[in-house]
Amino acid sequence: MSRKRLSREDSRDQTTQRLLDAAQKLIAKKGLSAASVEDIAAAAGYTRGAFYSNFSSKGDLFIELLRRDHEETHAELAALRSDALPLDLIQKRTREIYGRLYRDNESFMNWTEARLLAARDTKFRSKLNALFAQKRGQIAEFVNYFYQRAGVAAPVPEGTMALGFIALVEGVKLSMLSSPADMTPETAESILTTFIDAIMKVARLQGA
Repeated sequence: MSRKRLSREDSRDQTTQRLLDAAQKLIAKKGLSAASVEDIAAAAGYTRGAFYSNFSSKGDLFIELLRRDHEETHAELAALRSDALPLDLIQKRTREIYGRLYRDNESFMNWTEARLLAARDTKFRSKLNALFAQKRGQIAEFVNYFYQRAGVAAPVPEGTMALGFIALVEGVKLSMLSSPADMTPETAESILTTFIDAIMKVARLQGA
């Protein structure tokens, strides 16, 4: 049976995803500056020309890599904003999502690399800040939805809660990578799930 020929759009999307997959591993292992365009293209099975047919620069690829990673989590949270789901199930699934968030070291190493690069490069910082604003806003939307369902007001602005939780997740994961004997994966997951439970249980009790 002959193989179906990919359309131009499908072929381009496949190339893009393979470049992103290769970049995720290389940047996490070597850092952005040490992972050259040629390295990324070769690891994906393409040429330098194929890279620049899909991305204008290594920085743009890096932002797209971070965006793809974030969108996976956002899709899971967005699915929980459903009035058909009881609050206890939303709480349970939220615990599961954040309990495993950044469990993938490659993903977290790339976000950490992005933070460091943004501290040194103002042009990249503006791009990363735009992505983080989107990320913070989407988490804030979920927080707002949950509190509305619980029938109470959030104790602080939803955007502030979202920012605080992003900082907590990143801090826990960074401790896990730099001090693995003290911050084991089990301890990290326990901290994050306890935090989620505490916030959501209080909201539900107040609403009741």
